[in-house]
Amino acid sequence: MSEQRIVLIDADTVWRKNIKSMLSKYGYWVVGEAGDGVTALKLVRSRQPDLLIIDANLPGMDGLQVAKIVHEDKLAPVVATATSSEHGVMEKAKEARVYALLIKPVSETSLFPAIELALANYQEVAALEKQIKDLKETLETRKLVERAKGILMETLGLSEAEAFKRMQRKSMNQRVSMRVVAEAVIMSYELKK
Repeated sequence: MSEQRIVLIDADTVWRKNIKSMLSKYGYWVVGEAGDGVTALKLVRSRQPDLLIIDANLPGMDGLQVAKIVHEDKLAPVVATATSSEHGVMEKAKEARVYALLIKPVSETSLFPAIELALANYQEVAALEKQIKDLKETLETRKLVERAKGILMETLGLSEAEAFKRMQRKSMNQRVSMRVVAEAVIMSYELKK
C-alpha cells in the first residue's frame, strides 16, 4: 500500500488521536487535523490530501457542507463519520456525495475497507470524467472540421476529400492540430461575410 495522505477533521481530539494511530499503523499519512469545518476546508486546499475523513456534526460549518464543497471542487474523496443518533445524516451524506459513512465508534475493520473503496471509486470517477471530457473535445473537433470542410468545399469548389487533405496538409506544415486549422478556416470565412 502506498502512503496515502489523509486529513482528519473531528472536534474530539481523543478520537482524532485514536484514528491517527490506526491510520499510521496501516501506512497512511495524516497530513492535517482540525476540529471545525472552516479549518477543514483550508487544510484540504493547502495540503491537497488523497482523502478527507470528517465528522458530520462539526461546530461552525457542518462536516457534510464541507464534504459537498470538497466534492464540487474535486479536491478529494470524503469518508464521513457520524453518531447513530443523528437524524437524517444518511440523506445529507448522499447529497454531499461522500464516498462512505461510518457510524461511531469506528473500528479498524470498518475504517480500512471504507478508505480503500473511497480511494478506488474516486480514482475511477476521475478517470471517467476525464474520458467524458476527452470525448466531448473529440466530438467538438469533429464538428469544427466538418464545418470547415463544408466552407472549403463551398468557397473553393473542392471535393470533401480534397478539402480534408488541404486542411490536413496545413495542420502538418504548421504543426498545429486539425482543430486549430478548422477554427482558422471558420473564422476567416466569417470575417469575409
